[in-house]
Amino acid sequence: MAILICGSLAYDTIMVFPDQFKRHILPEQVHILNVSFLVPELRREFGGCAGNIAYNLKLLGGEPWILGTAGQDFGPYSEWLRRWEIETRHIRLLQEYYTAQAFITTDLDDNQITAFHPGAMSEAHQTRIDSTDLGQVSWGIVSPDGREAMLQHASEFAAAGIPFIFDPGQGLPMFDGPALLDLIDKASLVTVNDYESRLIEERTGISARKLSERVEAFVITRGEHGSVILHEGMALEVPAARPQQVVDPTGCGDAYRAGLLFGLEQGMDLETTARIASLMGAIKIEQHGTQNHVFDRDGFNVRFAENFGYSL
Repeated sequence: MAILICGSLAYDTIMVFPDQFKRHILPEQVHILNVSFLVPELRREFGGCAGNIAYNLKLLGGEPWILGTAGQDFGPYSEWLRRWEIETRHIRLLQEYYTAQAFITTDLDDNQITAFHPGAMSEAHQTRIDSTDLGQVSWGIVSPDGREAMLQHASEFAAAGIPFIFDPGQGLPMFDGPALLDLIDKASLVTVNDYESRLIEERTGISARKLSERVEAFVITRGEHGSVILHEGMALEVPAARPQQVVDPTGCGDAYRAGLLFGLEQGMDLETTARIASLMGAIKIEQHGTQNHVFDRDGFNVRFAENFGYSL
C-alpha cells in the first residue's frame, strides 16, 4: 500500500563561511547592517520535508507518493525522484513559480543565517488528496507546507478516513491554539521535537500528556536523548540509535518520520516503530545533506539488532 506524503519540496543551497559571523557584525551597528560573507564552499541539495520523507521511506522499502507543488526549475529534482522510483504524478508543476528554496550560510560556530523563498509551496492548497487513488493509500502525513494546504489536507485525510501523522515542524508558528487543536483532533499521531512540544502546550494551554489522549500517540523526539511516546496514559521511553559519526543533523527529523510511517504501515508496535525511526535518524546524521545516505535492508537489520538487542 502507498503512503501519501503531503509537504514541501525545496532546493537547499548551503554555503560555509570559514570564519565567525560575530567577528564581522558590530552589535552597536545592527540598525544599519550591511555585511557580505565570502563563501568558498557551496553545495545544492534536494530537500523539503515531503521529498526527504519520501526518499527515506523508499530506502526502507516503502511506497511513498508525494503530494505537493513545485516550480519551473523542478527538472533536476524530478529526475532524481524518478531515479529512485518515487511516485511523482501527484506533484503539481506551477510554471509561474520557482520551487521553494532555502539559502543557508553556516559559520565555524555552526550559527546559521537562512533566507527562505516559498515559491510554489505557497500554492500547495491547489493539490487535493481526493485527486489520488485513495483505495491504494494506507497512511498519510501532513508535514510542513503552506498553511492553507496543511489545514486542507488534514481535513481531506479525515474525511477520507485515512489515518495520518500531523508533523507541524517549522510550520508550527503559523497556527494558533484552536487551529492546532483542530489539526491534532483530526490526526492519528502527532510527532514533534521537544521544543515544538512545549510551544504547542503554550499555545493550546494543554499538556502533552493530555493532548496524547486525543490521538493514538503523541511522539516527542529529543535528539541524542532518544524519544518518548505518550500512549494510553503511558510514557514509553525509546533510546537513540548510535551513529557511526556525526556529520550533519539537517533532515534527521524527516528520516525519523519516514521510519514512523514505515512501521505504522507494516502494523508494527509503537516501540519497534520508534526504534526504526531512531535508527533512520542516526543513519542520516552520518552524511551531509538530506538525501545522500544509502543502505540496504540487511545492513539496516544488523544495525537495528546491534542497537536494540533484538531483530526485526
